[in-house]
Amino acid sequence: MVNRRRGEIEAELDGRPYTLCLTLGALAELENAFGASDLLGLAERFEQGRIAASDALKIIAAGLRGGGHSLTIHDVGEMQVDGGAAGYVRIVAELLAVTFGADDASEQSPSTSGREAPAARPRPAREAPSRPPASPSHGMR
Repeated sequence: MVNRRRGEIEAELDGRPYTLCLTLGALAELENAFGASDLLGLAERFEQGRIAASDALKIIAAGLRGGGHSLTIHDVGEMQVDGGAAGYVRIVAELLAVTFGADDASEQSPSTSGREAPAARPRPAREAPSRPPASPSHGMR
């Protein structure tokens, strides 16, 4: 069972379900692979919306390793996904969305249990209590 709040997704590759997660180690691997200097640079690269097939292989392989599977880029390149190239793009888009917070956390994945707590909502700022203006002290003794 995957936990989207932890950045996990489930994807079917070669007819078998796999958990993918871009852990900190997987993100460091991707920073190195894409020449990004930091996580912000990596996120900005993905925000451009252009993903090459080699990019998808790297992202999916890193996500699989982050999910606990010992698979190489070559292994991923040999796997079949429903929907062909569009299926790979869907997996990459979903994985990036849950990793970088673009995913609606209140939306339940078909593989989640629905027992997760609702997403925290920001609280409105509290105003400081108003105090009456200080009155001048006349006739202080």
